[in-house]
Amino acid sequence: MDMVINGLRDWPTDRMVVMGSSLGGFYARWLSLRLGCAAVLLNPAVYPARDLASYIGEQTAWHDPAERFLFEPSFVDELQALEEDIRQRSDRPAPRQMAVIAQGDEVLDWREMQAFCSSGDIRLLPGSDHAISDFPEHMDAVFGFLDLAE
Repeated sequence: MDMVINGLRDWPTDRMVVMGSSLGGFYARWLSLRLGCAAVLLNPAVYPARDLASYIGEQTAWHDPAERFLFEPSFVDELQALEEDIRQRSDRPAPRQMAVIAQGDEVLDWREMQAFCSSGDIRLLPGSDHAISDFPEHMDAVFGFLDLAE
């Protein structure tokens, strides 16, 4: 994350938006709080250290089971540190944030996501799934939040 912050050092955070899904949503929330920029979170992970701790060891890539990688304990430690940083920053005024949360998410608990995103606009979907397979139906709301609607 130090490399990400360094890479964004000269970006105009007042016009910048970070967007992420699942673990990327967690990272987007952290970046938003750290940089003060807007964020769009799609079914964001809330407690990735807890949720990923059981995956320590050799894993296969979801998109290619032949591709293997090692998920190290230090990765969980890094996620715990980011979780703590979010908790510490959450008492400050939050940047503009929108979350799209599916109650039908089969991976993450929508109630945890809703609490995690409570400082911003929430579009709570009564169904859908972790991938938000019906995302095109929600793009106008996201574009509206970003002031990109025609």
